[in-house]
Order: sequence, then structure tokens, then C-alpha cells
Amino acid sequence: MTRRLIQLFLGLALYGLSIGFVIRSGLGGNPWDVFHQGLSARTEIGLGTIIIIVGAAVLLLWIPLRQRPGIGTISNVFMIGIWADIGLWLLPPAHSLPLAWAMLTAGIFLNGVAGGAYIGAGLGPGPRDGLMTGLVKRTGGSVRTIRTGIELVVLGSGWLLGGTVGIGTVIYAISIGPIVHRMLPLFTIADAQSAPASPAFTAECCAEPR
Repeated sequence: MTRRLIQLFLGLALYGLSIGFVIRSGLGGNPWDVFHQGLSARTEIGLGTIIIIVGAAVLLLWIPLRQRPGIGTISNVFMIGIWADIGLWLLPPAHSLPLAWAMLTAGIFLNGVAGGAYIGAGLGPGPRDGLMTGLVKRTGGSVRTIRTGIELVVLGSGWLLGGTVGIGTVIYAISIGPIVHRMLPLFTIADAQSAPASPAFTAECCAEPR
């Protein structure tokens, strides 16, 4: 259990810091962070605080879906937002295109490593992933369809609110799944009484572990 907790907390911290890299690149973030960015711009509330508020709101949607949060779920709501703010405080905006690309590349890679660590700890899905899996169970839809639908709605809403959509959004969408897929076998902690989940299925469900 100690290893699971350490891996969980380090994974969440790294995930939050990786958001700082991607946002500061100015080339576009993942759909949820485009949404967070748009809300932050409209409300003038800090990005990390918005991430926490949205995470808590999404968690409330678990109630009618009969999803049960774990310690990883609750930790996710608070820690990613806190560490995202730390990352944004530490990192200045990119002032050149080569630096922007370097920050984007580093951010996406670290995001994938963090996702593998957080998911592999096995202490509960993030609120956003739990929303997806809950809808899959309740509607009978496929993971791919439900996930794509959620992210299109979030991305469109974030863009309308003023979030940054760009080439980084496309690169993130293409690359994050394969990165998490490669990281999961390195970080997955199998239960003693059950076989570990298929890395391919887990990567598809939880490439963006929030």
C-alpha cells in the first residue's frame, strides 16, 4: 500500500507540473485543459483552482451513475490543480517557437509518464475518467464513443470560452495514448489475488487520467 500511495502522489504531482509545460508552450492543450483555460479566462480564477472546482463538480455527477470514488479519485481532485499552479508559477511562457515546441514535447511526455504512474497505482480513477466509465456502464455505449463525445463537448466549450486550441491539441490527442500504453506495464502494481488489467484497455480508458 505504501508503494501505491507514493506512486499515486508522485504521479499526480508530475501530471500537474506537466500541465504547466503544455500551457506555457502556448501551442494548445488537451481538451479538458482547453476547457479549464477558457473558464479561467472568463472567471479570472486561477487555472489550478478551476481544475479543482471542475473536478469536484464532475465527481458529483458520479452520484446518479453509482460510481464509487477511491483515495486516488479524491487526491486527484485536489493535487493536480495545486501542482498545475506550481508548474505555471515556476515556468515562464515560451518566448520562441523552438522553446515552445520543447515545452510541449516535454509536457506531453511527462503527462504520459504521470498517467502511467497514477493509473498503475490502482487506487481509483480520476473524476473525469470515472464519468466516462460510469456512462459506459449506464448507457451500454463503447468506451471509444463515450470518451470521444465527452472530449468533443469539452473541447468545443473550452474553445468558445477562449481556451487555446492549436497544433499541441492534435499532437496530444495522437500521442498520449501510445505513451501511456508504454508506461503502464512499468508502473502497474498487480493485486495479489487478481490479474492486472489489460494495458491496451486501460490506456484507451484512461489515457488522460483525470
